[in-house]
Amino acid sequence: MKIPGNKAQELLEDIANWGNTTTIILHGGCVFEFKGHFPKGSVAQGFYNLKGESGFEGHLNLEKVDHIAFQDKQHRGQQSYALVFNDKDNDCMFKIFVGRNTEGQLLENQVTRFKELQRTYRA
Repeated sequence: MKIPGNKAQELLEDIANWGNTTTIILHGGCVFEFKGHFPKGSVAQGFYNLKGESGFEGHLNLEKVDHIAFQDKQHRGQQSYALVFNDKDNDCMFKIFVGRNTEGQLLENQVTRFKELQRTYRA
């Protein structure tokens, strides 16, 4: 299931309230990973500007997000859930995964919110 890219800001604003997540950024054959609160953002000069207290910051050109996909699959023997932000060529720009606790278990409140979003956008 895919969500139109024009919903990206709405989703990012929601995710900023989830607590610890894992963000994966893919670029030029490199994979960058950030674990922590996804930062809140604001729109200025054509970008959604992230300003995190944890050091994770950036500037997202939300117009480049064509669609967001729900990823629900096994990874290394464990269930994982992510929102995958894709461009018009269906290339992954970045992913935001439901967080895990110190024992490696998924955070149930985030799993619940992820599934609520799936139901909302499926309707």
